[in-house]
Amino acid sequence: MTGRPAPAVLPPPLRAWLGLIAALATLVVVVLGVLYAGHSEPGRVDRWIIQPTADSVRPPWRQVALVMDFLGEPVGSVTLVVAAVAGCLLLRSPRAAVLIVAGVGMSVGTATLLKRLVGRTIHGAGNLSYPSGHTAFATALALMVALLAAGRLGLGRTAGTSLVLAAALVAGAAMGWAQVALGAHYPTDVLGGWCTALVVIPATAWLVDRIADRLVDRMADPLVDRMADAGRRERR
Repeated sequence: MTGRPAPAVLPPPLRAWLGLIAALATLVVVVLGVLYAGHSEPGRVDRWIIQPTADSVRPPWRQVALVMDFLGEPVGSVTLVVAAVAGCLLLRSPRAAVLIVAGVGMSVGTATLLKRLVGRTIHGAGNLSYPSGHTAFATALALMVALLAAGRLGLGRTAGTSLVLAAALVAGAAMGWAQVALGAHYPTDVLGGWCTALVVIPATAWLVDRIADRLVDRMADPLVDRMADAGRRERR
């Protein structure tokens, strides 16, 4: 009665590798934040990749970039989150649904807080840019879906970690390209947003598992006691 009714949202075989990746990603986020704190111009790495402008891409790729950008805006992101939560509930995995909501909230919230702390801007003092919240959101959502898929498929450490990182890379690269192409972020902003999700999601998944397991144990203990009392009464 004290067993776990649902699989962990952070599969045990993946915890060590994702923990190491999160530690490295934390280092990247901090280093970039310190390097570009208070800056309002692209850095050397940014210029080496591309000079951010408002017209870096032209039709039809500009339309593709605008669609990607919309998916990171409030209406688009809420639509994706609702669809993901509905999918989790249809699969009878409320723990996964909690992770989706908590993970998105923590990723976007962390990116927003870091923007205010770092103070890097693009195209004007009012446009905080580091790290990219759009990239953090897209990467976080892809990471969580991949984590849930790895758990349900029972993937081992190598296969599971590869799936999770591949999903994060594809989603982060797609959204990051759109943000740079539209001139909304510097390339290093995108890297910071990607790494932010790599830090936040494993930690959030671990926390969701811990809280859920404790709730299950608390609910199970009184039931075990009642069953034991019933057994003693029957023996009498």
